[in-house]
Amino acid sequence: MKLVRFGAAGKEKPGIIGEDGKIRDISRVVKDIDGAMLASGGLAKIKKLNLNRMKPVAGKPRLGPCIGKVGNFIAIGLNYSDHAAEAGMPIPKEPVIFNKATTAICGPNDDTIIPRESTKLDYEVELGIVIGKRARYLDKDKAMSAVAGYFLSNDVSERSFQIERSGSQWYKGKSCETFGPIGPWFVTKDEIKDPQNLDMWLDVNGEKRQRGNTRTMIFGVAHLVWYCSQFLVMEPGDIIITGTPPGVGLGFKPEPKFLKAGDVVTLGITGLGEQKQKIVALKK
Repeated sequence: MKLVRFGAAGKEKPGIIGEDGKIRDISRVVKDIDGAMLASGGLAKIKKLNLNRMKPVAGKPRLGPCIGKVGNFIAIGLNYSDHAAEAGMPIPKEPVIFNKATTAICGPNDDTIIPRESTKLDYEVELGIVIGKRARYLDKDKAMSAVAGYFLSNDVSERSFQIERSGSQWYKGKSCETFGPIGPWFVTKDEIKDPQNLDMWLDVNGEKRQRGNTRTMIFGVAHLVWYCSQFLVMEPGDIIITGTPPGVGLGFKPEPKFLKAGDVVTLGITGLGEQKQKIVALKK
């Protein structure tokens, strides 16, 4: 299933994408696409729906974040061998875990706002994981049982905040407003047969920037979910974004290619849809 949240920001309704690519409103079945829905068996209720008997939503409504009320926004750094080389960093011996503020979360096609004092705005196409049940000290062979599905993410980053003003942590370079577009869809696990073989891409103003595949992840989906559960309790609706392939703006030589107002970023992952963001100045 491809689940969506559609409508005005803060007033999104739950929906599902039919075979015709159109949205069906499922608000009579579940209140939202969120952790409470996952914890209460909502996916099973949605699966029973006969979409052929449901009228598509009219027009082209805004798509909101594909998961609502996210409690923990976990991110993994330097998780592609070719991206680590591009960044001049050694291959991590264990996953590098950090957080993004949940207030960074926005819709997949919402504008990206340049934060105050920003000088090095960057992009990162990433595979996202949706946690479907409480995950605490998982056994390695049970890790995938905690995965409900996947989504497309852009881990928008401000490199001067992240690196030059980091104090040895990345949180403030990753957490600004609109730095967490997720969606368009939350795709349930059954639709993605192998999360370790998904093509991914990102362009800026039509120029090819990132090209990669999840098979070059240093730590795969199962390992990441298991590993995170050894250090923190994850609840239904929590999300993990899993790192990015090479081609980020910071990695270009001799001069980095950072984003500026007016730029348009487009990105996608096989089976998980596409995003499009316009870079805009902060309104005073």
